[in-house]
Amino acid sequence: MNQEEDSEVLYKDLSYKIVGILYEVYNELGCGYPEKIYENAIAKSLLENGINYKRQAPYRIMFYGETIGRNYIDFIIEDIIVLEIKRGDYFSRKNIEQIKKYLAVTGMKLAILAHFTSNGVKIFRAFNPNNKYL
Repeated sequence: MNQEEDSEVLYKDLSYKIVGILYEVYNELGCGYPEKIYENAIAKSLLENGINYKRQAPYRIMFYGETIGRNYIDFIIEDIIVLEIKRGDYFSRKNIEQIKKYLAVTGMKLAILAHFTSNGVKIFRAFNPNNKYL
């Protein structure tokens, strides 16, 4: 376990940078745009900040050992954090279950769900319950 994982906040420095980028995007654009616009702005800001990411990262959906479909994660950041973005004024159970599924299929420890709302950006953090370090 590295020093950043050992702190009280998982991936503290990177998490704070990501959240700062999300607020920066909201402060610049405001509310009401489609998710794709926010996604484009986040990608540009991640790049500008020297943060590595995969955008629309695919993963396979398996059934009886065979691929039966694919789904896509908005961002995988530095190969350690899942970032999913949504538009709307509340976190739905469906959205929270979605990021928990992403944690399960990737084996990552942390997911951030960001909602671009009419009252600002709202952040929800989820942790992988199957990770032995949590």
